[in-house]
Amino acid sequence: MLDRVIGLRRRRAREEKSRGASEAVDPIRALEQRVAHLEAMIEGLQDAVHRESQHTREQLDDVRRRIEPGELSRALSRDARERGL
Repeated sequence: MLDRVIGLRRRRAREEKSRGASEAVDPIRALEQRVAHLEAMIEGLQDAVHRESQHTREQLDDVRRRIEPGELSRALSRDARERGL
């Protein structure tokens, strides 16, 4: 990600040089735009991490439910009946 940010900055610097000093982008505005972009990326990452943690939590809850003694006993009995044991 750092390479991407550095690449974008270098590209913008080249574009500013080609446009000339009179058309140069305000440095404060450029920084504000970059920070806004980074904030959006971080929010997206936070959302993805949250979704993944929710999914993992649900899977663990399901495993815990399945290995409870009563549930495990029922599953083994059902399996034995289906196999004819």
